[in-house]
Amino acid sequence: MNSWQIFWNRVKNPGTINSILTGLQNTAVIAVFGLLLGFVIGCLLATVKIIQSKNPAVKGLQYLADGYIAVFRGTPMMVQLLLLHFAVFIGVKIAPVAEVSLIFGLNSGAYMAEIIRSGINAVDRGQTEAGRALGLGFTAVMLKIVLPQAIKNILPTIGNEFISLLKETSIVSVIGLADLTRSFKAIADSTFEYFIPYVALALIYFVMVMIITVVIRLIERRLNRDKR
Repeated sequence: MNSWQIFWNRVKNPGTINSILTGLQNTAVIAVFGLLLGFVIGCLLATVKIIQSKNPAVKGLQYLADGYIAVFRGTPMMVQLLLLHFAVFIGVKIAPVAEVSLIFGLNSGAYMAEIIRSGINAVDRGQTEAGRALGLGFTAVMLKIVLPQAIKNILPTIGNEFISLLKETSIVSVIGLADLTRSFKAIADSTFEYFIPYVALALIYFVMVMIITVVIRLIERRLNRDKR
């Protein structure tokens, strides 16, 4: 019996199929909710950083934002996962997938902040001035005029962040969470055949990344068509 047959016989087992589907679901949930939370955090941090004010409170918030970004961008995702899981969330009654999604969202927020800030800075300043001239406040100008245009500019970069988050979910098995990587590692350990299971795992990640890439391109085309 060759390696492919050994692998296929193991995969056909109902328990293995259920494990793979659970891992796939957890991987997708963590990546999606991590990105959404990261986007919200990124919007808040980017907005704080672009405010031009000499108010000490605003300056303090900007220093905090800079510190947040520096810490989460300057330390490995693996270290953040282990530290927050074992030192912060230990004993806290929260679903494992929700906990990891929160950790990934906190990490993504630091990157999204800089992505969104660059998108905001790319919007013509005259757009902001026109909004203020119409009597709109800072928040209204940001939400109704600046952010929609900024998001169009940074959509490909947001797609790249989503792909990065999806691939980084492969580390969550170190804290015992059932994900795709853990599911295929279990197959490899049970069959003592490591090459085929990990090739199959790589192919699944590759297909998911290609799907995300196609969806992002379709959204870009739609937005460009609407722009015309």
